[in-house]
Amino acid sequence: MYGSDAGRARGARRTRARAGATAGMLLLLAVAGCSSGDEASPKKNPPSVSPASQLPKSSSPFWVNPDGTAAKEATRLREDGKKRDADLIQKIAGQPVAEWVGADDPEGQTRGFTEAATKADRDALLVFYNIPHRDCGQYSQGGAADGDAYRAWLEKAVRGIGDRTATVILEPDALPHMEDGCTPQQFHEERYALLKEAVGRLKELPRTKVYLDAGNPSWVTPGDRMAEPLRRAGIDRADGFALNVSNFQTTEDSKDYGRRLSALVGGKHFVIDTSRNGNGPLSGGDHEKAWCNPSGRALGAPPTVRTGDALVDAYLWVKRPGESDGACKGGPDAGQWWETYALELARNSR
Repeated sequence: MYGSDAGRARGARRTRARAGATAGMLLLLAVAGCSSGDEASPKKNPPSVSPASQLPKSSSPFWVNPDGTAAKEATRLREDGKKRDADLIQKIAGQPVAEWVGADDPEGQTRGFTEAATKADRDALLVFYNIPHRDCGQYSQGGAADGDAYRAWLEKAVRGIGDRTATVILEPDALPHMEDGCTPQQFHEERYALLKEAVGRLKELPRTKVYLDAGNPSWVTPGDRMAEPLRRAGIDRADGFALNVSNFQTTEDSKDYGRRLSALVGGKHFVIDTSRNGNGPLSGGDHEKAWCNPSGRALGAPPTVRTGDALVDAYLWVKRPGESDGACKGGPDAGQWWETYALELARNSR
Protein backbone atom coordinates (compact mmCIF):
# COMPACT_ATOMS: atom_id res chain seq x y z
CA MET A 1 0.00 0.00 0.00
CA TYR A 2 1.02 3.63 0.11
CA GLY A 3 2.93 3.05 3.31
CA SER A 4 5.78 1.46 1.38
CA ASP A 5 8.08 2.85 -1.25
CA ALA A 6 7.05 0.21 -3.75
CA GLY A 7 3.42 0.93 -3.02
CA ARG A 8 3.87 4.62 -3.65
CA ALA A 9 5.59 3.80 -6.88
CA ARG A 10 2.79 1.57 -8.03
CA GLY A 11 0.27 4.22 -7.08
CA ALA A 12 2.20 6.92 -8.85
CA ARG A 13 3.47 4.92 -11.80
CA ARG A 14 2.28 6.39 -15.05
CA THR A 15 2.04 5.00 -18.48
CA ARG A 16 3.51 7.13 -21.07
CA ALA A 17 5.74 5.71 -23.63
CA ARG A 18 3.33 4.60 -26.13
CA ALA A 19 2.19 8.21 -25.77
CA GLY A 20 5.38 8.88 -27.69
CA ALA A 21 5.89 5.74 -29.65
CA THR A 22 2.50 4.17 -30.30
CA ALA A 23 -0.49 6.44 -30.80
CA GLY A 24 1.74 9.44 -31.27
CA MET A 25 3.88 7.62 -33.81
CA LEU A 26 1.75 8.56 -36.77
CA LEU A 27 1.97 12.20 -35.78
CA LEU A 28 5.70 11.92 -35.22
CA LEU A 29 6.20 10.34 -38.60
CA ALA A 30 3.97 12.90 -40.27
CA VAL A 31 6.10 15.69 -38.92
CA ALA A 32 9.34 13.95 -39.78
CA GLY A 33 8.21 13.07 -43.28
CA CYS A 34 9.58 9.54 -43.00
CA SER A 35 8.02 6.35 -44.29
CA SER A 36 6.73 3.50 -42.16
CA GLY A 37 4.67 0.39 -42.28
CA ASP A 38 2.26 1.82 -39.70
CA GLU A 39 -1.47 1.69 -40.21
CA ALA A 40 -1.69 5.04 -42.01
CA SER A 41 0.56 6.72 -44.50
CA PRO A 42 2.41 9.68 -42.98
CA LYS A 43 2.41 13.08 -44.56
CA LYS A 44 5.57 14.01 -46.38
CA ASN A 45 5.46 17.69 -45.48
CA PRO A 46 5.85 19.30 -42.05
CA PRO A 47 2.62 20.38 -40.36
CA SER A 48 1.09 23.72 -41.14
CA VAL A 49 2.32 26.61 -39.03
CA SER A 50 -0.49 29.13 -39.18
CA PRO A 51 0.39 32.03 -36.87
CA ALA A 52 -3.22 32.06 -35.71
CA SER A 53 -2.72 28.66 -34.07
CA GLN A 54 0.02 29.91 -31.76
CA LEU A 55 -0.36 31.49 -28.34
CA PRO A 56 1.30 34.78 -27.36
CA LYS A 57 5.01 34.08 -27.25
CA SER A 58 5.57 36.22 -24.17
CA SER A 59 3.50 33.91 -21.99
CA SER A 60 3.67 30.60 -23.84
CA PRO A 61 6.62 30.30 -26.22
CA PHE A 62 6.00 26.62 -26.95
CA TRP A 63 4.76 25.39 -30.30
CA VAL A 64 1.10 24.45 -30.76
CA ASN A 65 0.96 21.64 -33.31
CA PRO A 66 -1.97 22.49 -35.62
CA ASP A 67 -1.97 18.91 -36.90
CA GLY A 68 -1.98 17.22 -33.50
CA THR A 69 -4.42 14.47 -32.61
CA ALA A 70 -6.68 16.75 -30.56
CA ALA A 71 -6.84 19.29 -33.40
CA LYS A 72 -7.85 16.59 -35.87
CA GLU A 73 -10.46 15.24 -33.48
CA ALA A 74 -11.93 18.70 -32.92
CA THR A 75 -12.20 19.19 -36.69
CA ARG A 76 -13.86 15.79 -37.12
CA LEU A 77 -16.39 16.48 -34.38
CA ARG A 78 -17.22 19.85 -35.88
CA GLU A 79 -17.72 18.29 -39.29
CA ASP A 80 -20.03 15.73 -37.69
CA GLY A 81 -22.13 18.54 -36.27
CA LYS A 82 -20.98 17.98 -32.69
CA LYS A 83 -20.02 21.58 -32.00
CA ARG A 84 -20.25 21.33 -28.22
CA ASP A 85 -17.87 18.38 -28.10
CA ALA A 86 -15.59 20.02 -30.66
CA ASP A 87 -15.36 23.14 -28.50
CA LEU A 88 -14.41 21.01 -25.50
CA ILE A 89 -11.66 19.19 -27.39
CA GLN A 90 -10.41 22.55 -28.65
CA LYS A 91 -9.41 23.29 -25.05
CA ILE A 92 -6.74 20.67 -25.60
CA ALA A 93 -6.02 21.33 -29.27
CA GLY A 94 -5.30 25.00 -28.66
CA GLN A 95 -2.51 24.37 -26.18
CA PRO A 96 1.13 23.34 -26.75
CA VAL A 97 1.65 19.72 -25.71
CA ALA A 98 4.88 17.76 -25.66
CA GLU A 99 5.92 15.59 -28.57
CA TRP A 100 7.20 12.20 -27.40
CA VAL A 101 10.13 11.01 -29.49
CA GLY A 102 9.63 7.39 -30.49
CA ALA A 103 12.09 4.59 -31.02
CA ASP A 104 11.91 4.76 -34.82
CA ASP A 105 13.69 7.54 -36.71
CA PRO A 106 14.46 9.84 -33.76
CA GLU A 107 16.50 12.12 -36.01
CA GLY A 108 13.65 12.63 -38.43
CA GLN A 109 11.18 13.19 -35.62
CA THR A 110 13.22 15.75 -33.69
CA ARG A 111 14.15 17.54 -36.91
CA GLY A 112 10.53 17.65 -38.06
CA PHE A 113 9.22 19.00 -34.78
CA THR A 114 11.95 21.59 -34.28
CA GLU A 115 11.77 22.80 -37.87
CA ALA A 116 8.00 23.22 -37.67
CA ALA A 117 8.31 25.05 -34.35
CA THR A 118 11.04 27.32 -35.74
CA LYS A 119 8.89 28.24 -38.75
CA ALA A 120 6.16 29.28 -36.31
CA ASP A 121 8.72 31.27 -34.26
CA ARG A 122 8.14 29.01 -31.27
CA ASP A 123 10.07 26.48 -29.19
CA ALA A 124 9.67 22.72 -29.54
CA LEU A 125 8.75 20.78 -26.39
CA LEU A 126 10.06 17.21 -26.57
CA VAL A 127 10.13 14.15 -24.34
CA PHE A 128 12.93 11.61 -24.59
CA TYR A 129 11.61 8.29 -23.27
CA ASN A 130 13.64 5.34 -24.47
CA ILE A 131 15.87 4.34 -21.55
CA PRO A 132 16.53 0.58 -21.33
CA HIS A 133 14.23 -1.33 -18.93
CA ARG A 134 11.79 1.55 -18.70
CA ASP A 135 8.48 1.26 -16.82
CA CYS A 136 9.46 -2.03 -15.16
CA GLY A 137 7.34 -4.13 -17.51
CA GLN A 138 4.13 -2.14 -17.08
CA TYR A 139 1.95 -0.69 -19.85
CA SER A 140 4.80 1.27 -21.44
CA GLN A 141 7.38 -1.48 -21.20
CA GLY A 142 10.20 -1.38 -23.68
CA GLY A 143 12.89 1.15 -24.36
CA ALA A 144 16.24 0.68 -26.03
CA ALA A 145 17.63 -2.87 -26.02
CA ASP A 146 20.78 -1.88 -24.13
CA GLY A 147 23.10 1.01 -23.37
CA ASP A 148 24.75 1.03 -26.78
CA ALA A 149 21.38 1.05 -28.52
CA TYR A 150 20.30 3.97 -26.35
CA ARG A 151 23.45 5.93 -27.15
CA ALA A 152 22.89 5.39 -30.87
CA TRP A 153 19.25 6.52 -30.52
CA LEU A 154 20.30 9.55 -28.51
CA GLU A 155 22.88 10.65 -31.07
CA LYS A 156 20.26 10.60 -33.79
CA ALA A 157 17.76 12.54 -31.69
CA VAL A 158 20.37 15.15 -30.78
CA ARG A 159 21.43 15.51 -34.39
CA GLY A 160 17.84 16.16 -35.39
CA ILE A 161 17.51 19.08 -32.96
CA GLY A 162 20.67 20.77 -34.12
CA ASP A 163 20.82 24.51 -33.48
CA ARG A 164 17.05 24.98 -33.21
CA THR A 165 15.32 25.84 -29.94
CA ALA A 166 14.01 22.95 -27.88
CA THR A 167 13.09 22.01 -24.33
CA VAL A 168 13.58 18.34 -23.50
CA ILE A 169 12.02 16.44 -20.62
CA LEU A 170 14.50 13.63 -20.13
CA GLU A 171 13.39 10.08 -19.40
CA PRO A 172 10.28 10.21 -17.21
CA ASP A 173 10.36 7.63 -14.40
CA ALA A 174 14.01 6.68 -14.93
CA LEU A 175 15.32 8.03 -11.62
CA PRO A 176 12.27 7.40 -9.40
CA HIS A 177 12.09 3.78 -10.52
CA MET A 178 15.59 3.21 -9.21
CA GLU A 179 14.66 4.73 -5.87
CA ASP A 180 11.46 2.73 -5.45
CA GLY A 181 13.14 -0.58 -6.20
CA CYS A 182 11.31 -1.14 -9.47
CA THR A 183 14.44 -1.08 -11.64
CA PRO A 184 16.78 -3.95 -10.68
CA GLN A 185 20.00 -2.91 -8.98
CA GLN A 186 22.22 -4.34 -11.71
CA PHE A 187 20.95 -1.70 -14.13
CA HIS A 188 21.49 1.33 -11.89
CA GLU A 189 25.06 2.25 -12.76
CA GLU A 190 24.39 2.03 -16.48
CA ARG A 191 21.26 4.14 -16.15
CA TYR A 192 23.05 6.89 -14.26
CA ALA A 193 25.77 6.89 -16.91
CA LEU A 194 23.26 7.05 -19.76
CA LEU A 195 21.31 9.91 -18.20
CA LYS A 196 24.47 11.87 -17.49
CA GLU A 197 25.64 11.37 -21.05
CA ALA A 198 22.25 12.43 -22.38
CA VAL A 199 22.30 15.63 -20.35
CA GLY A 200 25.81 16.37 -21.57
CA ARG A 201 24.99 15.76 -25.23
CA LEU A 202 21.83 17.87 -25.10
CA LYS A 203 23.60 20.74 -23.36
CA GLU A 204 26.23 20.78 -26.09
CA LEU A 205 23.49 22.05 -28.37
CA PRO A 206 23.32 25.85 -28.46
CA ARG A 207 19.58 26.35 -27.83
CA THR A 208 18.36 23.29 -25.94
CA LYS A 209 17.14 23.17 -22.36
CA VAL A 210 16.93 19.86 -20.54
CA TYR A 211 15.05 18.84 -17.40
CA LEU A 212 15.63 15.51 -15.64
CA ASP A 213 12.48 13.81 -14.40
CA ALA A 214 12.21 13.73 -10.61
CA GLY A 215 8.87 12.03 -10.09
CA ASN A 216 6.07 13.65 -8.12
CA PRO A 217 5.23 14.54 -4.50
CA SER A 218 3.40 11.26 -3.85
CA TRP A 219 6.10 8.95 -5.14
CA VAL A 220 9.63 9.16 -3.72
CA THR A 221 9.29 10.74 -0.30
CA PRO A 222 10.71 12.63 1.42
CA GLY A 223 11.97 14.66 -1.50
CA ASP A 224 15.55 14.65 -0.31
CA ARG A 225 15.78 11.04 -1.46
CA MET A 226 15.80 12.34 -5.04
CA ALA A 227 18.73 14.70 -4.52
CA GLU A 228 21.56 12.18 -4.84
CA PRO A 229 20.02 10.42 -7.88
CA LEU A 230 19.68 13.79 -9.61
CA ARG A 231 23.29 14.63 -8.83
CA ARG A 232 24.49 11.30 -10.19
CA ALA A 233 22.43 11.80 -13.34
CA GLY A 234 24.02 15.16 -14.15
CA ILE A 235 21.68 17.76 -12.68
CA ASP A 236 24.64 20.12 -12.40
CA ARG A 237 24.69 20.51 -16.20
CA ALA A 238 20.93 20.30 -16.72
CA ASP A 239 18.66 23.33 -16.62
CA GLY A 240 16.67 21.70 -13.84
CA PHE A 241 14.20 18.91 -13.13
CA ALA A 242 10.61 18.06 -14.05
CA LEU A 243 7.80 17.11 -11.68
CA ASN A 244 4.38 15.46 -11.97
CA VAL A 245 4.89 14.12 -15.48
CA SER A 246 1.70 12.26 -16.47
CA ASN A 247 0.41 12.45 -12.91
CA PHE A 248 -2.31 14.40 -11.12
CA GLN A 249 -0.63 15.96 -8.08
CA THR A 250 -1.60 19.57 -7.45
CA THR A 251 0.58 22.41 -8.60
CA GLU A 252 1.00 23.70 -5.06
CA ASP A 253 2.12 20.31 -3.74
CA SER A 254 4.53 20.04 -6.66
CA LYS A 255 5.92 23.48 -5.89
CA ASP A 256 6.49 22.60 -2.25
CA TYR A 257 8.22 19.37 -3.19
CA GLY A 258 10.25 21.13 -5.89
CA ARG A 259 11.44 23.92 -3.60
CA ARG A 260 12.75 21.46 -1.03
CA LEU A 261 14.47 19.40 -3.70
CA SER A 262 15.91 22.48 -5.41
CA ALA A 263 17.59 23.57 -2.18
CA LEU A 264 19.45 20.25 -2.15
CA VAL A 265 20.70 20.39 -5.74
CA GLY A 266 22.20 23.84 -5.98
CA GLY A 267 19.03 25.86 -6.38
CA LYS A 268 18.10 24.28 -9.71
CA HIS A 269 14.85 25.40 -11.30
CA PHE A 270 12.04 23.03 -12.23
CA VAL A 271 8.98 22.63 -14.46
CA ILE A 272 5.60 21.11 -13.56
CA ASP A 273 3.30 19.03 -15.72
CA THR A 274 -0.15 20.60 -15.22
CA SER A 275 -1.86 18.79 -18.09
CA ARG A 276 -4.35 16.87 -15.95
CA ASN A 277 -4.03 18.16 -12.40
CA GLY A 278 -6.95 20.59 -12.39
CA ASN A 279 -8.82 18.57 -9.77
CA GLY A 280 -5.73 17.11 -8.13
CA PRO A 281 -5.23 13.36 -7.60
CA LEU A 282 -7.96 10.83 -6.97
CA SER A 283 -8.16 10.20 -3.25
CA GLY A 284 -8.74 6.75 -1.86
CA GLY A 285 -9.30 3.63 -3.93
CA ASP A 286 -6.73 1.18 -5.15
CA HIS A 287 -3.44 2.04 -6.80
CA GLU A 288 -4.57 1.51 -10.37
CA LYS A 289 -7.58 3.80 -9.87
CA ALA A 290 -5.23 6.55 -8.72
CA TRP A 291 -2.91 6.62 -11.73
CA CYS A 292 -4.52 4.82 -14.67
CA ASN A 293 -7.25 6.92 -16.28
CA PRO A 294 -8.72 8.05 -12.94
CA SER A 295 -12.21 9.47 -13.16
CA GLY A 296 -13.17 13.01 -12.26
CA ARG A 297 -9.89 14.60 -13.31
CA ALA A 298 -9.56 17.91 -15.15
CA LEU A 299 -7.18 19.86 -17.34
CA GLY A 300 -4.81 21.97 -15.27
CA ALA A 301 -3.24 25.38 -15.72
CA PRO A 302 -2.42 26.12 -19.37
CA PRO A 303 1.25 25.93 -20.39
CA THR A 304 3.06 29.14 -19.58
CA VAL A 305 6.40 30.52 -18.48
CA ARG A 306 4.63 33.10 -16.31
CA THR A 307 4.40 31.00 -13.17
CA GLY A 308 4.85 33.72 -10.57
CA ASP A 309 7.55 31.64 -8.91
CA ALA A 310 11.23 32.32 -9.53
CA LEU A 311 12.11 28.62 -9.24
CA VAL A 312 9.37 27.34 -11.55
CA ASP A 313 10.45 27.89 -15.14
CA ALA A 314 7.16 26.74 -16.68
CA TYR A 315 3.90 24.92 -16.38
CA LEU A 316 3.87 22.40 -19.21
CA TRP A 317 1.50 19.86 -20.70
CA VAL A 318 3.94 16.97 -20.89
CA LYS A 319 1.35 14.21 -20.82
CA ARG A 320 -0.89 14.61 -23.86
CA PRO A 321 -4.44 15.09 -22.47
CA GLY A 322 -6.93 12.73 -24.03
CA GLU A 323 -4.44 9.91 -24.57
CA SER A 324 -5.02 6.83 -22.44
CA ASP A 325 -2.77 5.77 -19.57
CA GLY A 326 -3.33 2.14 -20.45
CA ALA A 327 -5.94 -0.53 -20.97
CA CYS A 328 -7.84 0.07 -17.74
CA LYS A 329 -11.33 1.30 -16.90
CA GLY A 330 -12.45 0.63 -20.43
CA GLY A 331 -9.67 2.69 -21.97
CA PRO A 332 -7.59 1.77 -25.02
CA ASP A 333 -3.90 0.94 -24.99
CA ALA A 334 -1.42 3.45 -23.62
CA GLY A 335 -1.05 6.51 -25.80
CA GLN A 336 -4.20 5.89 -27.83
CA TRP A 337 -6.68 8.74 -28.14
CA TRP A 338 -9.73 8.21 -25.91
CA GLU A 339 -12.47 10.69 -26.75
CA THR A 340 -14.59 9.90 -23.69
CA TYR A 341 -11.73 10.68 -21.32
CA ALA A 342 -10.64 13.74 -23.27
CA LEU A 343 -14.15 15.18 -23.07
CA GLU A 344 -14.29 14.52 -19.33
CA LEU A 345 -10.98 16.29 -18.72
CA ALA A 346 -12.12 19.30 -20.74
CA ARG A 347 -15.61 19.37 -19.28
CA ASN A 348 -14.27 19.34 -15.71
CA SER A 349 -11.75 22.11 -16.33
CA ARG A 350 -12.42 25.69 -15.32
